[in-house]
Amino acid sequence: MKINIEKIQIDELIKQAKQAKKNSYCPYSKFPVGASVLTAKGKIYQGCNVENSSYGLTICAERAAVFNAVACGDREIVVLCVVSDDSKWITPCGACRQVIYEFGKNVLVIMVRKDGKIKKKQISFLLPDAFSL
Repeated sequence: MKINIEKIQIDELIKQAKQAKKNSYCPYSKFPVGASVLTAKGKIYQGCNVENSSYGLTICAERAAVFNAVACGDREIVVLCVVSDDSKWITPCGACRQVIYEFGKNVLVIMVRKDGKIKKKQISFLLPDAFSL
């Protein structure tokens, strides 16, 4: 399925993800990450990574953004954008990929490097043969 996302929407998603990254709580990894999601209703929700000294309780920015949308009653994710301060591509972890897929089987994932370059991949490409009930 081809998703038609306008450049202005991509720019806004990147802006929102960068804004969310500023709120990251990452005293252990020192690796701030921000994310934003665009829903079918046209709304954008933010998320950032929140670490915990019991590291298994940490939540990634991507899941925080998706859960923020769901908490607001918006369950159809169309695009997810993730940003970091890394010069390498940052991609959603396996757990985040599964959560993204749950709320949008055709989600476009936009990954943004520190230098501003972007890469776009469908969630089905990042999570082939995804688990689904």
